[in-house]
Amino acid sequence: MTETRYFPAAGDWDKIDPQAAGYAPDKLAAAVAFAQANETPWPRGFYYDDGRYAPNVDWNETGPWSAVLGPVKERGGPAGMVLQSGRVLAAWGDVARADMTFSIAKSYLATLTGLAVDDGLIGDIDEPVAKRVVGPLFADAHNAPITWRQLLEQTSEWRGELFGKPDQIDHNRLVAPNADNSRKGELRELQKPGAFYEYNDVRVNLLSLSLLNLFKQPLPDVLRERIMDPIGASKEWSWVGYENSWLEIDGRRMQSVPGGGHWGGGMFIGAGDHARFGLLMARGGAWNGKQLLSQGWIDAMWAQSALQPNYGFLWWLNRGPHANKGAPETAVYALGAGGNMIWIDRDADMIAVTRWLPSAKAPEFIRQLIAARG
Repeated sequence: MTETRYFPAAGDWDKIDPQAAGYAPDKLAAAVAFAQANETPWPRGFYYDDGRYAPNVDWNETGPWSAVLGPVKERGGPAGMVLQSGRVLAAWGDVARADMTFSIAKSYLATLTGLAVDDGLIGDIDEPVAKRVVGPLFADAHNAPITWRQLLEQTSEWRGELFGKPDQIDHNRLVAPNADNSRKGELRELQKPGAFYEYNDVRVNLLSLSLLNLFKQPLPDVLRERIMDPIGASKEWSWVGYENSWLEIDGRRMQSVPGGGHWGGGMFIGAGDHARFGLLMARGGAWNGKQLLSQGWIDAMWAQSALQPNYGFLWWLNRGPHANKGAPETAVYALGAGGNMIWIDRDADMIAVTRWLPSAKAPEFIRQLIAARG
């Protein structure tokens, strides 16, 4: 195609006719109906009648460490958008509603790390974090060698406690549809940093805190100024931390924000804003003639990590044993618990955002979406 790439203006989206875009309207409608009909079983208030927090039930997390420390806001119903060449192919539900989005926030953290690299705040992602972040977090012999890459790939094996949560809380944690988390939280022997992959929210929160120490300003402010406002995102999204994640940097009180809603807080954002963010990533960090994030960093985020074939820098890759076999290997996605996803198919210039569609059902939705184009 030789036409100029389309970028939606703030508060506005062009639509594209499914048939003109090469989609079978009835099959596209069926895919959307599937997403609407398969809502997560999590209660809309996130707490069951017996008082248990839904994510902790799913992850088999109990005990004194499981306390919710950040705000929790009632969610809406199923919602989503599909973009073709940047234009809205389909939309359902309330796409403007700013709901919790759980671990999709990790992919935003990866983007902020890229800004730190682009700005020279990080000289080399393979250098120890302790070179730039001084203090006790990386002071002992085990933690001192940990690199930015290891935090991004979730192979750091950092040990310690952050905001009242020890790293042990996510030991033996598995992230996959129907994963067995019966041993989650059981103490295991730590390995050398860089030698073992484990999905661990305490260590992701450590990355966030480390970035806060580099930027010396709240990460939501950095994201809003450098990414979200330039791409025309709404003013409704927010990113909040825990009641005990406040600290002082250069005489200014700031809140460190988490990479998800595991213990409350995190990003509260709408499907439309996710779609804009996904479009920026798919377009190599460029937006309407301005390079907001380097293409080189996006390539690095989406490169296969050594220890986990379907993981890059806090982004999931459509590779390895859990890949969606009907979708291209080049597809990437941001994923959040409870059924939140930003799916990016660069080959087809297609982006899909789903809210509250369980991860076990997402592959079928993508299969139907691809079949509608076929």
